[in-house]
Amino acid sequence: MKAQVIRSFGDANVFQLEDLPVPRVLAGHVLIEVKATSVNPIDTKVRSGAVPAVSPDLPAVLHGDVAGVVREVAEDVTNFKQGDEVYGLAGGFKGMGGALAQYMLVDERLIAHKPKNITMEEAAAIPLVTLTAWKALFQRAKIGEHDEVLIHGAAGGVGHIAIQLAKWIGATVYTTASNQAKLQIGKDLGADVAINYKKSSVQEYIDRYTNGKGFFTIFDTVGGQNLDNSFAAAAKHGTIVTIAARSTHDLTPLHSKGLTFHVVFLLLDVLNDTHRKELGETLKKITNIIEQGKLKPLIDSNVFSFDEVTEAHQYLESGQAVGKIVLVNKW
Repeated sequence: MKAQVIRSFGDANVFQLEDLPVPRVLAGHVLIEVKATSVNPIDTKVRSGAVPAVSPDLPAVLHGDVAGVVREVAEDVTNFKQGDEVYGLAGGFKGMGGALAQYMLVDERLIAHKPKNITMEEAAAIPLVTLTAWKALFQRAKIGEHDEVLIHGAAGGVGHIAIQLAKWIGATVYTTASNQAKLQIGKDLGADVAINYKKSSVQEYIDRYTNGKGFFTIFDTVGGQNLDNSFAAAAKHGTIVTIAARSTHDLTPLHSKGLTFHVVFLLLDVLNDTHRKELGETLKKITNIIEQGKLKPLIDSNVFSFDEVTEAHQYLESGQAVGKIVLVNKW
């Protein structure tokens, strides 16, 4: 089979097209003919060598998000059969082959049947960002109907999904973005209030929307300086969840406000054998929400082929993408 392989960690030029053996099916696994994948920030970090704790041994095939068709199943697999269309966050990390290949061997616990009302390309954009947003909002922040939540990064991969999930559960959603186009995306996705953080200071928007008390629940998908902004925007005894905490911060606001602070790093669940079943079960719930028309991925207008993986990584790292970057297998 054809595959995009890296033999060393580095910049986006490390990918090279190679012929590899088709993986043999193992117990509890299925072989997928890959139709599409998407690139996430974690994929670029793995490629660069920045996260050795979760990186596969070299040479490696990267990318976790996958959508495709089941071509072979192990004898002990009963939930899937040959010809099923499936999707999931299923590899590309330590001990697991990735999606940048014609075929991918996946643990059946990490996939679900593809929603019937979306394309393979859309399905490939769903798993990592949606499972991340689900864990952040419902398992960590525990938001519910009538809650208010501030979601940073309206047009980002995780942010745009988080807005839709929060609205699905019945919350009131405030979101931030850097320009009018991204603010409109947030509104179109269901956000009740969209805030231009370049034109309104934290103090200005908490005064305007919370009477100066701050937000009780904040989901920060941006990190860096914005995490400090989240500390400043939080109400006393509030909860902050982040997916980007690889930075140094003064934690005094957490103490002075009595805040609860959570970090979500979804790959820990992917790599932990005891957590995989939960991911697959959650993906089934997500499938139902998608088929109800309550959730849809935002796909960047630039769609790449597997032969253009270098360009796809460079585009993500440029910061110009809106929503998710998808790659289609044309081999």
